Amino acid sequence: MGGEDPLARLRDRVMAWEETTLKAALKNAPERRKEFTTTSFIPIRRLYTPLDIPAFDPAKDLGAPGEYPFTRGIHPTMHRGRLWTMRMFSGFGSAEDTNRRFKYLIAHGETGLSTAFDMPTLYGYDTDDAEAFGEFGTCGVAVSSLRDMEILFGGIDVGAISTSMTINSPAAVLWAMYLVMAEKRKVPWTKLRGTIQNDILKEYQAQKEWIFPPEPSMRLVVDTFEFGAKKVPQWNTISISGYHIREAGATAVQELAFTLRNGIEYVKWGIERGLKVDDFAPRLSFFFNSHNDLFEESAKYRAARRIWAREMRETFGAKSPRSWWLRFHTQTAGVSLAKQQPLNNIVRTTVQALAAVLGGTQSLHTNSYDEAYQVPNEEAVRIALRTQQILAHESGVANTADPLGGSYFVEWLTDYMEDEAYKYFDRVEALGGVLPAIRKGFFQQEIANSAYRYQKEVEEKERTIVGVNDYVDEEETDVTRLRISKAAYERQVARLKRIRRERNKARWEKSLAALHEAAEGTENMMPHIVAAVRAEATLGEICDTLRDVFGTWEEPLLY
Repeated sequence: MGGEDPLARLRDRVMAWEETTLKAALKNAPERRKEFTTTSFIPIRRLYTPLDIPAFDPAKDLGAPGEYPFTRGIHPTMHRGRLWTMRMFSGFGSAEDTNRRFKYLIAHGETGLSTAFDMPTLYGYDTDDAEAFGEFGTCGVAVSSLRDMEILFGGIDVGAISTSMTINSPAAVLWAMYLVMAEKRKVPWTKLRGTIQNDILKEYQAQKEWIFPPEPSMRLVVDTFEFGAKKVPQWNTISISGYHIREAGATAVQELAFTLRNGIEYVKWGIERGLKVDDFAPRLSFFFNSHNDLFEESAKYRAARRIWAREMRETFGAKSPRSWWLRFHTQTAGVSLAKQQPLNNIVRTTVQALAAVLGGTQSLHTNSYDEAYQVPNEEAVRIALRTQQILAHESGVANTADPLGGSYFVEWLTDYMEDEAYKYFDRVEALGGVLPAIRKGFFQQEIANSAYRYQKEVEEKERTIVGVNDYVDEEETDVTRLRISKAAYERQVARLKRIRRERNKARWEKSLAALHEAAEGTENMMPHIVAAVRAEATLGEICDTLRDVFGTWEEPLLY
């Protein structure tokens, strides 16, 4: 049967199995449902074999870790050589509050800092602005001034630890505050390591925290690329973020496709500025979500590395292998956390973290079990950090590179997600590119449709969420609440008043006037933003200067 052809023999064997062993088993015990899918609706067959990946070339498609196309990871030894950075997303209340949390986490083994900012900060408002009323410190730390930044990182060696800041529209301003803070402490900018998220495209697509229209916002992003390449060479000047796209309801394929297409757009803008791709591409980083489907998520990361390496080498002509690398941080899926039976979230987070590690992440944040209610309390965040440490030191998953590599199912799923991502690339190009597609509502509608489909399946119990629509109990939820004190708010407002009263008014006015003039022209705005920070201009004042030049943006209505 089948001669000497191994695939033909296998095909005959599978057909025989289906007619005998499988048919008898299904007669006695039917499968649990008619169709099995991933979290993102991809249909999954009951068995995968080499027949499902007939064109698979291990040398070309898989390769070895540390070698193009990096499907198996960007480093030859992966986590055998160095564990991923354990970077817990932290920020609440005042700079003093979050500084204490940073030190608590460092004492418990955290190896990198990740800063969450409150809503006024994300929108470029000072704490005492009328637009900021009632939002102080509730979803992150409030940073309105250089003094706040100095307090936030007080007693922490910023020359030795890397710092990630989840900030987008005002990213250039917060970064400038961090740089001037380090400068005042005599830490050379060349020693600083970290990341500003700085991904404005996904704000228009998913998270909705923008200030300015798309074109000047993209100009600010490229200004940071140019400035960072010259002045802060170890800093990642963008974290191209699929996380928020996924949190808004996108599928894994949409997250993969939209994130990488946004990355391609940033590279295009950098090259159009006149930057050499190999001068700024090595400092581009990525940020992905990790949801509940372990294999789908791991395959997504593998496909992302392969696509990015190909695009950077073949489309943009990058020569440096570091430009081909897709380096990424992962955060477990906040949207998957349930307020019902919140301790179940520890298990969800563990599965999601495992997917990220199996997929070769360079950095990881594990959500805390109480995050459906609040910024996490100390007990919850410690358990989340311990989850990573147990995975790293007890589970064995860090002992070999790409443990899932060669799995017929995982390789099929990796190929499938890659193919579907390129189909999305074609659709975006047909609409004229990323910015025209945003204005036409393409990304927004695709995400909304997926979110609706997922929620409908949950509500109709086609998809089981333990403790939410099945295995439900009526016990009262007991979560230790984290409170933001009124005293912290009053201290922050008093600090702002003191800064405005005591700073050199002439120097302050001159710095903002120079920034205004630069914004009206074409020169890089970063040196002027840094100068304004040195002159003790506040976040709101700097952003208001830019608002005066660029205006603000409103999303077009979709029907």
